[in-house]
Order: sequence, then C-alpha cells, then structure tokens
Amino acid sequence: MGKSLRVAYGEALVKLGQKNKKVVALDADLAHATMSATFAENFPDRFFNMGIAEGNMMCVAAGFAHTGFIPFASTFALFGAGRAYEEIRNSIAYTNANVKFGLSHSGLSVGEDGGSHQSIEDIALMRVMPNMTVFVPCDPLEVEKAVFAAAEIEGPVYIRVARPVCDVITTSETPFIPGKANVLKDGSDVCIIAMGLMVPIALQASKMLEAEGISAAVVNMHTIKPIDTKTILEMNEKCKGIVTAEEHSVIGGLGSAVSEVLAGHKGAKFARVGIQDKFGKSGKPEELFKAYGLTAENIVASCKETLA
Repeated sequence: MGKSLRVAYGEALVKLGQKNKKVVALDADLAHATMSATFAENFPDRFFNMGIAEGNMMCVAAGFAHTGFIPFASTFALFGAGRAYEEIRNSIAYTNANVKFGLSHSGLSVGEDGGSHQSIEDIALMRVMPNMTVFVPCDPLEVEKAVFAAAEIEGPVYIRVARPVCDVITTSETPFIPGKANVLKDGSDVCIIAMGLMVPIALQASKMLEAEGISAAVVNMHTIKPIDTKTILEMNEKCKGIVTAEEHSVIGGLGSAVSEVLAGHKGAKFARVGIQDKFGKSGKPEELFKAYGLTAENIVASCKETLA
C-alpha cells in the first residue's frame, strides 16, 4: 500500500515521540504540508510553530539541542537548506548541535509549485557541511527507519522527504544502517546506484536491461553522507560501468558523491542521470520527471552508452 513520504515522516515522528520524551518538533508555519502537524496533535506541549522564520527556527532548534532535547525542524527543503543555510551552518553544524531536519517537498516532485519551490540543490548544500549526515529514504518504511536512526546519531542529520505517494519497495526487515547502502539486486554488467524516488525507477530500468540480456545491479544509496565507499568500489570492480540516478542536480548530489569515490580508480566507467544544471518548472511530477530525463528509459540509455 502506497503512502506519501511526508505522511510517513509525520507518523514516524509520533512513534519516536512516544518512545522518547526528549523529542520536540518545530515547524515554519507549514505543519500541514510537512505533516509535522501529526506530532502537534499528539504532543501539543512539545510542538512549536515558529512562523515563517526559518532562520529563527534553526537557532531555536540549536537551543533545544544544547539543553538536552532532540529537535526535529521541518519546512520545505528549499526554505530549510536554502533560506536558513547560514543558521544551519554556524549555529548547528559548526557546533555539532544535535538537530534533525525533516525537510519535505524536495526535488521536482513538488510539481505545480514550480521552479521557485523545487529544491534541486539541497543535498549539495547539506552534504558539504562538516558534521552533517544526509539520508534520502526511498519509501515510507525507510522514512520511519531514517527518523529513528537520526535520533540515535549525535549531531545534525538531514532527512530528505518527498511529497508524492510512493509504493513500498523495502520490507520491515530490510536493514537501514547509516552509511551502508542496500544492494536491492545484484548484477555483473552495469550497476545503477539510485536514491529516493529514483530507486523504484532504477529497478524498472534494471528489468528492461535484463530483457535485453544486460545484467544490471541496483543499489539503494539511502545515505549520501557518509557515502558507502566500500560498496561503490566493489561494484566498480564487479561491473563494467556505474550509472547514478537522482532527483537532484547532477552537480553536488549523489552523482558527485559517487564520482568522488571513483576518481583515481583505474577503468571506472561512469554516467549520471539527474537534473542537468537546470532549474525546475511548473508541471505534474510525472511530466517533469519525463521532461528532465528522470525515467527508466533514460537510465537504460545511459547504461548502454556507458557499456559501449
């Protein structure tokens, strides 16, 4: 049964809040969009609407962290990673404050909200900061695991939350170990390393390649920082090429992180499927994914070009 990742985020916050009384939630007047409103309904005394003041919210979150609480700050990814960048950098990452960011409406899948609200650079901004952990869950079950994993990490954690309803492609038994990718499908010709909403599309591409006699592995890179260097290098040894797939700019995101690992390793053949240095625009998510090449067909084409 499918569920929106933002709904899964709100529900996971409630479950965590029931188990851990130190968890508090902050939002920038978007609680019914980020779904932190679910936490507010259950724990009104532990929820704080900071208004449309993202920078202030991050500083308040830092204050909560320094006094022993575990704050989860939520807003749209663009407003959190973008507008509040300096506060996150200096008040949270610089001091290694124990703040968690559940930033929703990431990537192109915000759809009709248009390019002004589509964060195509949030991972680049967050992963460049020292002390920051970056999670990009692919389905509702991974969102819950990411929320609970974030609470166990001492220091800032960014959880990238998407808006659309997603199918469940993992199970409750699927491990979620920060910094350790999950190999969803093994293969020997090409390896598709994907994150978030691109994981099911990568699995679809893998089936299409198999139908043409090409053995394609699929790796769910749910943690972008720290990146799983070991799995990337193992796949580079085993396969003839690696293709990354992300709903983010190819500059600074998953493709960049994987290429940084591969750099200097002899014989690495590599390609990136993602947003090619362009801003988003208004349209239905499925139309935008097609327009920007975030499709199984484009992954297949990139894999074939890489192997050629």
